[in-house]
Amino acid sequence: EVQLVESGGGLVHSGGSLRLSCAASGFSFGSSDMSWVRQAPGEGPEWISGIRSGGGVTMYDGSVKGRFAISRDDAKNTVYLQMNSLKPGDTAVYYCYLQILGRPYWGQGTQVTVSS
Repeated sequence: EVQLVESGGGLVHSGGSLRLSCAASGFSFGSSDMSWVRQAPGEGPEWISGIRSGGGVTMYDGSVKGRFAISRDDAKNTVYLQMNSLKPGDTAVYYCYLQILGRPYWGQGTQVTVSS
């Protein structure tokens, strides 16, 4: 069974930092491309960052590029999202995400709230 467990969210002031973690199990993590997706209140899901298997390729949406950094530790089956220079507009529930044979998988999410 695929399981994705996010952690690390919280309440921070504008300009602050957080590091999110996603512990994965139930699939071949090292062979899988992983992503982070967020959903703000009243909005649809927004893809913000991805990392290819092997970690050599990372991708970012323009809204977070230069502020967020995705990484992975295949020995720990964990993907991370370092978030710096946080803004109120980053307030959302953040989800770890992947697709396996076209089927999407999400974790339960972790809430990030940025106060102005």
